[in-house]
Amino acid sequence: MDNRFSRFLFSFGLASFLASVGTAGEMAFGPLLHDFKLTLDRGERTEAIGPLFYRERQPEIRTWAIPPLMSYKLDEGVDASEFDFVYPLLTYDRFGEEYRYQLFQWLSWSGGRALKDTNVHRFTLFPLYFQQRSKISERNYTAVWPFFGRVENRLFRDEIEFVLWPIYVKTRRGAGSALSPESFTAPVVRNIEARRSGVTTYNYLLPLFHVRRADGLKGWQFWPLAGHEHKEVTYRTNIWGEAELVAGHDKLFSLWPVYFRQDTGIGTENPAKARVVLPFYSSFRSPLRDSTSYGWPLGVTVTDDRARKYHEIGAPWPFVVFANGEGKTTRRVWPFYSRASNTNIETGWYLWPLYRFKRIDAAPLERERNRVLFFLYSDTREKNTETGSEYRRRESWPLFQHRRERDGRERLQILSLLEPFAPTSHSIERNYSPLWSLWRAESNPQTGTSSQSFLWNLYRRDVTPESRKCSLLFGLFQYQSAPDVRRWRLFCVPFGTKKTERPSAAAL
Repeated sequence: MDNRFSRFLFSFGLASFLASVGTAGEMAFGPLLHDFKLTLDRGERTEAIGPLFYRERQPEIRTWAIPPLMSYKLDEGVDASEFDFVYPLLTYDRFGEEYRYQLFQWLSWSGGRALKDTNVHRFTLFPLYFQQRSKISERNYTAVWPFFGRVENRLFRDEIEFVLWPIYVKTRRGAGSALSPESFTAPVVRNIEARRSGVTTYNYLLPLFHVRRADGLKGWQFWPLAGHEHKEVTYRTNIWGEAELVAGHDKLFSLWPVYFRQDTGIGTENPAKARVVLPFYSSFRSPLRDSTSYGWPLGVTVTDDRARKYHEIGAPWPFVVFANGEGKTTRRVWPFYSRASNTNIETGWYLWPLYRFKRIDAAPLERERNRVLFFLYSDTREKNTETGSEYRRRESWPLFQHRRERDGRERLQILSLLEPFAPTSHSIERNYSPLWSLWRAESNPQTGTSSQSFLWNLYRRDVTPESRKCSLLFGLFQYQSAPDVRRWRLFCVPFGTKKTERPSAAAL
């Protein structure tokens, strides 16, 4: 009995497989194996074993994936490739000769050819080990945290050196060519050295004590007791070699964050003075803006912005705010209601975070987004007022995602578990979307094509201006029509009709 049943299954499967082969050589075997032309782009796609494998072939792009394990994409047009393994666990990205491997943000190594035709290779085991190697010895660095080392372009600093972090940490942040007025008569060597140095901070027992030095700048702090920094008015050269003024400042704090005194913009047309004694009083004074707070941060704040031309009162700020003027209008009573606008942007919400909206009008762009409970529902519209083209994306987590491009192409997906959180992530679309896409509907008005797929092609329908194709139940039922032919396959039995042209009157 078992042998006969096994032979029956084998025969049934073989017959179904043979029945799935269409006259054009395309496979229609439902979730087991399905080959079809792309609807939104030129090319073909093969899907197999439900959502667990697919391959796409476009004129310049090749993609294959085994969701959710791995995926690979090669774009020959721009000489770029991407590889994901259990995204975002391991990723590889290459553009030309530049490449980068990354293991869940902790381990990474990269390399490529710089503008000076020098190869740079980096390896990172975050946050324990950092390494860079180049033909230029000055660009090499190694760091073993927290023991010793030097790194470049990390943590928003151009250079970091440390020994037994946090006992000693030296950081440098570039400041361009910062030159004092007297340096214009100094040797050129001094100018180059100033350009390289930037602002250097020597930290001891970070963040308790530091000393900061730069051209025209001196500062120190013993946090949280006291600190002081003074910078003179200096100049720097721009890309045309012209001198530009760099404002000075004088900053002092005591018993952080109780008392602050800051004078900024020294030497400019808009110098500012800030005085803070928390929690009682804070003030900001400048030619363009005045602001005073009593009982900050939940007390009363009065702001007069002469540059943006508005007057604002917050009591208590930021929960209850009213502003009026050309540059800003605000009505906010949190969490019940808020509406704020200026010349280009309007934002607001009702019963935060139940409903929120944001509108941007910056010709030729018009953009509007409405949201309900963050990602429960989102509707985004973007319109080019010059061309009239419009982009729209609607999402309802976890139910669906619908997208219409500016050229009219549309795609609907049901379900949508991760896409609303990262709507522009190609890696999520490549590695995870096939797993839960129970229904897919696509249409392309430029080519007149459309397609629908249910349960990974258990049911699939493809429409072009010249033909109609339909497949159901692993290809056991198939239908195809064209101008000159109409065919069916039902339980492995093919049958159909062929249309004949009527003879013309001249032929008769």
